[in-house]
Amino acid sequence: MNPITYFRAADADQALAHAAGGARFIAGGTNLIDLMKEFVMRPAALVDINGLPADAIAPTAAGGLLLGATARNADTAYHPLVRAQYPLLTAAILAGASPQIRNMASNGGNLLQRTRCHYFYDVATPCNKRLPGSGCAAIGGLTRQHAVLGASPQCIAVHPSDMCVALAALDAVVHVRSVAGERQIPFADFHRLPDDRPELDTTLAPGELITQIELPPAAQFAAHFAYLKIRDRASYAFALVSVAAALDIGDDGMVREARLALGGVAHKPWRVAAAEALLVGQPADAAHFAEAAELLLSGARGQGENDFKIPLARRAVARALEQAAAATHDNTRSERDRAD
Repeated sequence: MNPITYFRAADADQALAHAAGGARFIAGGTNLIDLMKEFVMRPAALVDINGLPADAIAPTAAGGLLLGATARNADTAYHPLVRAQYPLLTAAILAGASPQIRNMASNGGNLLQRTRCHYFYDVATPCNKRLPGSGCAAIGGLTRQHAVLGASPQCIAVHPSDMCVALAALDAVVHVRSVAGERQIPFADFHRLPDDRPELDTTLAPGELITQIELPPAAQFAAHFAYLKIRDRASYAFALVSVAAALDIGDDGMVREARLALGGVAHKPWRVAAAEALLVGQPADAAHFAEAAELLLSGARGQGENDFKIPLARRAVARALEQAAAATHDNTRSERDRAD
C-alpha cells in the first residue's frame, strides 16, 4: 500500500505552496488516477484544485476567449461562445474519449495527459518516459500506434489528445502561475518533442499551475473547418491519425488563411507553417490540398507496423481540407439539438 497525502486547496496560493513541496495537482483525475492505479506514477501527495475559481469561460477584450483550466471538457465543448466562434475546438473535444470522461476531464488536465503507449503503462517493460535511461521497448516492438514524425531514439510515443490538436491549430496560449509569478506559453511551445528527455512532456517548470487557456480571435475560421479522426472504433478510441483543418476562403474561392494540425503522429500536435502558407492565395482545390498534405508529412518515418500512418495521414489531411472548404463536416451539435 502506498500512502498518499491529500490536500484540498482553498485558493491558488495554497495550491502553489503545496506544489512547491512536491505535491501534484489533481482536477478531474481521468488520467492521473489511472496512472496511479497502474503504478506508472506514484505521487506522495495530491493537491485538489477543484475549489479554485478557475472554471470560467469568458470573452477577452480583444475578441478572443479565455478557457478556465478547471472547466470540464464537456462544458467547454457546449459553451455557446465556443460553439459559435471556435467550432473546430468543439468538434475536436466531442471526438475524444466518452461523454462520461468529458464530463469529468478538465481543460488543464487535457493538456497534461500522458501518452497511451502500452509500454509506458506496462511497468514490467523498459520505458525512457517512465524511467529515464531504461530504454524504449516500443522501438522494435509493437508500433502500430506510434509516432512517424518528431520521434527520437529515446522515445516514439505519441500525444493522445484531440483537444490539443485543435488548440494548436487555433494558436492558443497557455497561462500558467507559480510561486515565482505568472507567464504565458504559446501553444506551439507548450508540448515538446522527446529528443533525449522523453520524460518531459511539456515546458512547464516544476510547481507551475495552468490557470487559463487563451484563444485569439478566430471568427474567420468559424464557417470552414473540420476535425477528422481516423481510429479503430467509432467512439472511445485514440486517433491513429487526426487532423484539425481551418480555412478562411474569400468570395473568389481563394484561400486567405489556413491552419493545419495533425494528431496521433508525434509527441505533440504537429504543425508545419510552410504547409499552411502553401495554401494561401491559392484556390481551395484538391491539387493544392494534396501538396499541403505532402509538405506537412515531409520527413515522416515509420517503424514498420505503423508505416501505413504516413499515406493515411496524407489522405486524411486532404480529406479534412476538402470537408473544411465545403463546410460539410460538423459534429458540434449535441444530441439535444438533433432531437429538436
